[in-house]
Amino acid sequence: MTYTRFRSANKRTLRRSLIAYGLAVVLPSVLALLMLALDPGTATGPVPVLSVEPGREEAVPATPLLLLSITTVVALAHLGGAVFRRLGQPRVIGEMAAGIVLGPSLLGAVWPEAYGALFPSAVMPYLNLLAQFGLAFFMFLVGLELRGDLLRGRGRIAVLCGQASVAIPFALGVALALLIYTPLAAAPVEFPVFALFIGAALSVTAFPVLARILLERGLFHTPTGALTVTCAAIADVTAWLLLAVAVTMAKGSSPAEALRTLGLTVAFAAVMVWVVRPLLARLLRRGLSQEATLPIVIVGLLVSGLLTELIGIHLIFGAFLFGVLFPRDGDVRLRRVRERTQDFTTSFLLPPFFAFVGLNTQIGLLSQDLAMWGWCLLILVVAVAGKVGGVLVIARPMGVPGREAMRLGVLMNCRGVTELVILSIGLGLGIITQVLFTMLVIVALVSTAATAPLLGLLDRWDARRDGEAARDGLPEKPGEPGEPGEPEGAPEGAGAARRSA
Repeated sequence: MTYTRFRSANKRTLRRSLIAYGLAVVLPSVLALLMLALDPGTATGPVPVLSVEPGREEAVPATPLLLLSITTVVALAHLGGAVFRRLGQPRVIGEMAAGIVLGPSLLGAVWPEAYGALFPSAVMPYLNLLAQFGLAFFMFLVGLELRGDLLRGRGRIAVLCGQASVAIPFALGVALALLIYTPLAAAPVEFPVFALFIGAALSVTAFPVLARILLERGLFHTPTGALTVTCAAIADVTAWLLLAVAVTMAKGSSPAEALRTLGLTVAFAAVMVWVVRPLLARLLRRGLSQEATLPIVIVGLLVSGLLTELIGIHLIFGAFLFGVLFPRDGDVRLRRVRERTQDFTTSFLLPPFFAFVGLNTQIGLLSQDLAMWGWCLLILVVAVAGKVGGVLVIARPMGVPGREAMRLGVLMNCRGVTELVILSIGLGLGIITQVLFTMLVIVALVSTAATAPLLGLLDRWDARRDGEAARDGLPEKPGEPGEPGEPEGAPEGAGAARRSA
C-alpha cells in the first residue's frame, strides 16, 4: 500500500472511530445528563428496613450460637458453590444462591423456627461486621486484578467497547429510573441520586467472575479473552466512579458538603498515587519476606477503607483503590500473598456477605403483586439489552466479526458479586427499597447464570456452521479483512480478534 493510500485509510478509520464514539458514548451520556434534570414525580416506596442493621444495640449472643450461625453460612456457601460448579456454572452462583436459601425467601418461609434460631437479631450485627470485612478484602482483590498493562496497547476497539458498555446501559438505566422512581424508589431519595445509582448498577461487569469464566474455558490468553478483559476493566473503573458520585450525593446533606466530600476523595486518590504507591514499591524492592508483605497488605487495605469511611464514602472504594495501585513486579512473594488473601476471603469472609444479601432478599414481596414481576422482567430486559446491545452497537461497525462481538457482549453482561456489592451499598444508604433490591438481586443472578450457557450455545452454533461448511466442501467463513491503519501497539485488539475468528 502506498503512503497516500495508507494515509487515506487512516483518515477513514479515524473518521469511523469518531462517529462510532459519538453515537455509542457521547450521545447516550448527554441524553442521560438531560434525563437527570427531569421531574418524574414523587417517590412513594417505603424506607428500607434492613434485616441486618449495622450498629444496632443488641444483647451479646452466646458464643456457641454465633459460631453455629457462621458455620452454617460458610458450610452452605461452599456446598452451593461445589454443586453449581459441577453443573458448569461459576462457584459464585452457588454461593449467591446459598445466601438466598438461608434468608426469608426460602428458609424463613418454609421453616421459620429454624430461621429464627439460626439468625436471631443479636447475631445480625456480627454477621454484618464479617460481611463488611469480606467486602473490603474482595474489592482489594478486584483492584489487584485490574493490571495496568490491560489498559494499554489494546487498540481503539477495547476503549470504545469498554466505554460504550457503560454509556449505553447507564443511559438506559437513567431512562428506566424515570419509570420506576415513583412506584419503587424510597420516599426520601431524590431522583438524581436514584437515577445515578440505577445507571451505575446496570453498567457494572463482574470483573473477577468474568476472568474466572475465561480461565475455565481456556479463553483468557486468546485475543478474544484479552479484548474482553480489557473492556471489562475499563467498564468497571467507569462504573465505580459513577457509583462514587451517587454515594457522595446520597451522603451529602448539602451541595457544599457534597463538594467537600468530592474534594477530599480527589485528595485521597492523589496521596495514594503520588505517595503511597512509590512507598510500597520502595518497600517491596528491599526484599521483604512473605511474612512481612502480608501484614503490609492487610494494614494498608484497612487504613484505606478507614480513610474513605471518614471522608464520607464507602470503605470499599479505599480498598479497591489500594488494590489498583499496589505495585505488581511479578514477584513470587506478592503472588503467594494474593493467593493466601484470596483463599481466606472466598472461604471465610465472603459467605457472610452472601448471607447479608440473602437475609435482605425477600422474593415474597414480589409474589404479592403480579405488577412487581412485570417491573422485574423489564429491569432484566433493559439490563441485558444495555450490555449486549451496547457492545454490538460499537463492535460491529469497528470490524469485529459477529460471532466474536456476540461473545464479547454475553461476557460483559456477567454481573456476579460486584453487582451485589453495589446493591448492598444502595440498600444500606436507603437509595433503593427492599422490593427493588430483591428485583436487582434476581437480575444479577439470572444475568450471571446465563453467561456460561449462552457461551456454550454460541460454541455449538459455530461448530455446526463450520461442520456444514466442511460437508459442503466450502472453506470456513473467514473474518472480515483487517482494518486499515490498525495501531501497531494492539496485536490483540480488533485485528487480532478478527484473525482468531
